[in-house]
Amino acid sequence: MIEYLSANMWQVWAVVAVLGLILELSSGDFFIICFAIGACGAAVVSPFASFYVQLAVFGLITALSIYQVRPFALRYLHKDEPNRVSNADALMGRVGRVTETIEAKGFGRVAIDGDDWKAVSADETAIPEGTRVKVVGRESIIITVERLA
Repeated sequence: MIEYLSANMWQVWAVVAVLGLILELSSGDFFIICFAIGACGAAVVSPFASFYVQLAVFGLITALSIYQVRPFALRYLHKDEPNRVSNADALMGRVGRVTETIEAKGFGRVAIDGDDWKAVSADETAIPEGTRVKVVGRESIIITVERLA
């Protein structure tokens, strides 16, 4: 097994790169992707260089990526967003349509951008199906909405 891996280090570097990309999807701060870029560079030189040269290439390309690629990506992909909201927090202020009547002091359903959310009324009154509403709050996966005029 060791002989196979040492003869095919490009596969190990490819796995490291893919894992880096997967981990980057969960963080979104363009830091882990720099390690994936370094692993790609090491995979390219692996058929021609020793393991120590591959490690040096990995470290060098990763460092260059952290200081060159990451600032570029942050500047152009996260413009003017010091506090990026995600998931359900991004729903605040969004407008949707009631798909299932929201009962007084009860629950209903609201569609926002193709997603269906369990909802309650902010003023605890019934909101009929088809009414346009605005998201004003969230508790776990239940959103609080109010009618739009």
